[in-house]
Amino acid sequence: METPSGSASVAADESAGLAERLDVRRQAVFVALTFLGMVGGLLGGWFDAPSSFVWGCYAVAYVFGGWYGLKASVAALREPAVEIDLLMIIAALGALYIGAPFEGAMLLFLFSLSGVLEEYAMGRSRTAIKSLIEMRPESARILRDGEEVTTRIDDVDVGDVFVVRPGDRLPLDGVVETGESTVDQSSLTGESVPVPKEPGDEVFSGTINETGSLEVRVTRESHESAISRLIHMVEKAQEKRAPTQQLIDRFEQPYVLGVFAMTAVAIVLPLWLLEHPFEPTFYRAMTLMVAASPCAVIISTPAAVLSAISAGGRQGVLFKGGEHIETAGNVDAIAFDKTGTLTEGNTRLTDVTARGNVSTDGGAVDDVDALGRSTVEDAALTDDALLALAAAVQSRSEHHLAEATVGLAEERSLEIPDSSDFEAVVGKGVHATVEGRTIHIGNPRYVETVLDGRPIDGLESGLEAVRDLESSGKTSVLVVGETADGTSGDDRLSVLGWLAFTDTIRPDAAAMIQQLRERGVEQIVMLTGDNERVARYIADELGIDEVYAELLPEEKVEHVETLQERHEAVAMVGDGVNDAPALATADISVGMGGAGTDVALETADIVLMSDKLDRLPYAFALSKETRRTLYINFAIAFGAIAIMVIAILTAGIPLPVAVVGHEGSTVLVSLIGLRLLRFDG
Repeated sequence: METPSGSASVAADESAGLAERLDVRRQAVFVALTFLGMVGGLLGGWFDAPSSFVWGCYAVAYVFGGWYGLKASVAALREPAVEIDLLMIIAALGALYIGAPFEGAMLLFLFSLSGVLEEYAMGRSRTAIKSLIEMRPESARILRDGEEVTTRIDDVDVGDVFVVRPGDRLPLDGVVETGESTVDQSSLTGESVPVPKEPGDEVFSGTINETGSLEVRVTRESHESAISRLIHMVEKAQEKRAPTQQLIDRFEQPYVLGVFAMTAVAIVLPLWLLEHPFEPTFYRAMTLMVAASPCAVIISTPAAVLSAISAGGRQGVLFKGGEHIETAGNVDAIAFDKTGTLTEGNTRLTDVTARGNVSTDGGAVDDVDALGRSTVEDAALTDDALLALAAAVQSRSEHHLAEATVGLAEERSLEIPDSSDFEAVVGKGVHATVEGRTIHIGNPRYVETVLDGRPIDGLESGLEAVRDLESSGKTSVLVVGETADGTSGDDRLSVLGWLAFTDTIRPDAAAMIQQLRERGVEQIVMLTGDNERVARYIADELGIDEVYAELLPEEKVEHVETLQERHEAVAMVGDGVNDAPALATADISVGMGGAGTDVALETADIVLMSDKLDRLPYAFALSKETRRTLYINFAIAFGAIAIMVIAILTAGIPLPVAVVGHEGSTVLVSLIGLRLLRFDG
């Protein structure tokens, strides 16, 4: 993924933003001049001013009112294509031709005014997230040889340590080295309360240090920071048009050509067949052209969608395109991963039991031969020795269970032996060679498939222990040692012990599930690679409808596809790593972003930047509100067109009324779309 780089990116963003603001101001000046010219011409006519003054005022109105529309029309004709701007220019010139310069000037005034308001509305949406870049300090206080040195953030390297005092904004992403404080992350993640930080905790650029001083070691360069990536992703999202907007874009040119054809028919038929006089016929045709122009239809979708993207970004919800906002509004079934999604993901190793320390009746082992151990060494294995062996194997794995194993071994200051020939079997377990002996760590499926039904000493007692631990909601694995038999040449397998892990259910998970049901989600399922007992224990606690456990990644995909056959739209919520195939298969994928985790940002359609589950119901509520806003805007836009066309054909309403109705509906749908900027769920 490409990301903005350093000062060049900041300068480019600031330059583009300045140019955009200047252009809107210039348009506003042109609108003011158009208004003055229109009013001057009208008053001059009322008070019998010299014709040169009157026509001079109207000339000002036509030149400045039609400037931007004419530029857009010429650019479109070079494509070649026709756009709404051309309709307005022709209608204004037509009004001038039939001696109604005021009506033409008013049309250009209202059209240019609505254009400025639309630019303002779109600008508000675009800059709502881009303004985050202004929160990143330009310099950092770096510790060099025990002294603080102020350095530009682009010159700071990964591994440098910077200092932040109370009230400072953090200049870069990093990990706290020393100090304790609370940090306001609301601008980045949407978290409503400051987050405590202590040594080892991650912090992010642009957030505000509150109570204490911190020394932070840099983990990402400035252009890779959480804020830079968030801005980049939102900009990309705004480039991706919603399905409704894509449809309207395809519909615009044929519709405009149709309006031209209708206008031509409205002129030719009355003149040739009914022999109506030219001026009223032409006037009515121009009025029809104005009334039928789809300005409000064209602007209704981007005004709403960009506002929704911006509102979500401020709440810690990143939509990676307008299409995902529309699709998320239809979700009626959701599949959740378990670890790191419904649970905290901070897995702890709670039980380390060497088989040599357990007897068949649950007491201490006195007669090691009673358990059928294959070697004296296995019988004498202590819990700490078992933990050291397991840590040696899992030190080469990135799995959350492996991290918990190694973490506990380090916490107990155990000496972890070297390992080699490491191999992982996805969804089942791992094995490696430790001190010349192969050690297997895996769930029962690993034992059944990888070890291929080979006889294993102590397997029955090991599986019974695992089942007991799983019944209490713990994830459990067996540790199996493989030793060469010197007489037969075969390898002998022996259960050395078992490990049990726990992962705390997120405190907001149950409330989130209830909120999803209240918002119309019909079915909620859990898809996990964990064992079934643990999965069902957590599902029962949260009130989840269905549980599918001990799944490989491809099996998760199959269950998502089954859900899609029964539901309109299916969402998958996961961490973006092991769940990547299922995330890609679902109609909408939601990643637990952890303030910008690379994998989640790459794979998911929607990213919860703060990992807070209460943002998920908000995301779906915002999507539904966006769809409702689109329906309202379409009703207003098409309703205004239909009413005015009927009124022109039956009651002959004048051009000024058509102009007000047309441009008024355009302004109205823009303002309704802007309401989404304040949506809070």
